[in-house]
Amino acid sequence: MKRWSQLNSAIYGTKPSEEPPSIIRMKPRILLVNPPVYDFSAYDFWLKPYGMLRVAGLLRGQAEFQLYDFMDRLDPRVPQGIYRADEWGRGEFYSESIEKPAVFSNVPRRFRRFGLPRQTFEKFLSEDGPFDYALVQTGMTYWYPGVREVIDDIRAISPQIKIVLGGVYATLCASHARTLGADLVIEGSDLSPLWRFFSMTPETDHLPFWDLYPQLKTGVLKLADGCPFHCTYCSVPQVYPKFRARPLDRSLAELEFLVRSGVNNVAFYDDALLFQPAQIIKPFLKATLRKGRDVNFHTPNALNARFVDRELASLMINASFKNIYLGFESSAYVWQKKTGGKVYSEELVRAVDCLVDAGADPRRLRAYIIVGHPLAGDQHVEESIHFANRLGIGVTLSEFSPIPGTSDGEACRRWVNLDEPLCHNKTAFTFWSLGQTEVTRLKNAKAKYDYNFNMIKNKVKVGIEKMGVPRWA
Repeated sequence: MKRWSQLNSAIYGTKPSEEPPSIIRMKPRILLVNPPVYDFSAYDFWLKPYGMLRVAGLLRGQAEFQLYDFMDRLDPRVPQGIYRADEWGRGEFYSESIEKPAVFSNVPRRFRRFGLPRQTFEKFLSEDGPFDYALVQTGMTYWYPGVREVIDDIRAISPQIKIVLGGVYATLCASHARTLGADLVIEGSDLSPLWRFFSMTPETDHLPFWDLYPQLKTGVLKLADGCPFHCTYCSVPQVYPKFRARPLDRSLAELEFLVRSGVNNVAFYDDALLFQPAQIIKPFLKATLRKGRDVNFHTPNALNARFVDRELASLMINASFKNIYLGFESSAYVWQKKTGGKVYSEELVRAVDCLVDAGADPRRLRAYIIVGHPLAGDQHVEESIHFANRLGIGVTLSEFSPIPGTSDGEACRRWVNLDEPLCHNKTAFTFWSLGQTEVTRLKNAKAKYDYNFNMIKNKVKVGIEKMGVPRWA
């Protein structure tokens, strides 16, 4: 069995060289790039290029790596200014107002470019090159203008660099991604084309390349890949066709390395963090509590309330879970059933009850509710907001993005051109599907319910009693 806890080997790769001492091979130089974001809004909810750092980590010792993260708020090249931030590691990005693409001409919002200024990357390429390869992480499909910017600048300044794209956009919109000018586009989680392209063999016992950051305060962790559910609006099954847990010792070693690096806030990027709790999350939390790690955990990806019982809630709160986001989407049973039946209203009530009884701060418990969904008529958005507020928790409105390949996304082809990824933009599509008047009304309703219920001191107890829902033993 692998000894993941032996960090010197796992992180730095102490495997002895098999080359004769007289032979000196120059290691290739690989540039890792996390592109800027082009969108109507963006805020740092623990945004890190975890997938790219993990891939690079598998090649430790075989290449010389350098990271350029446009979205690193701690980078000394961020222009001076006053940026909002909180104690949990979330914060405001540097941004510049830019001209909207023509497809957004009727959307009454300013369009912005988020991340380090473009000229800083151009200067970096000129001064720190040359590189042999550039590995570019891609995120939201409609963020591809930032990817295109990176490719254009590399081609203009260092045309010899071989460019590789991977990630969500590269997987969901592979044909479109190939039009941007990269040398290789990696679709999905099969990385064998990448290893062949680099002529390298991955070392699976190496950890993500977090040490490329000169300063690191927030980190990311995953205990498993994929999701066993098939919600009609979700693209996860296209990116990770199977749910697969990662080795416990591996996850604990990743956490230990993050803590040693100065990280005090860790976000889980799992799509089904609580699934199979007895096999995955509960053993992880018990081991973390035994080691006494001084770190806060956050769950920006929606947690499935179905799996929260009293034992799990107690473990989560004792292990310092702070900002907890629960997937809810709607209180309407018909809508819940039609979209996959991932969670039902009574399961949310039970989860909130368990978490608050375990000591969770209701102010940092939030439920995601989708707005702009094509089945909005069955969803009863305002009633769903009220339902969650009556439990004493906040609501985060999650604008719907029509993702190609999902059944709900494909249903939107009658309204938008899904072959143009900009049309997947959640802000724009919600405006197109509901109209500005309805979007404003729902946001105002959310604010009203939040304000009214914040006047009640014992929110959760009052909410559950008013709803006539029993408190679970």
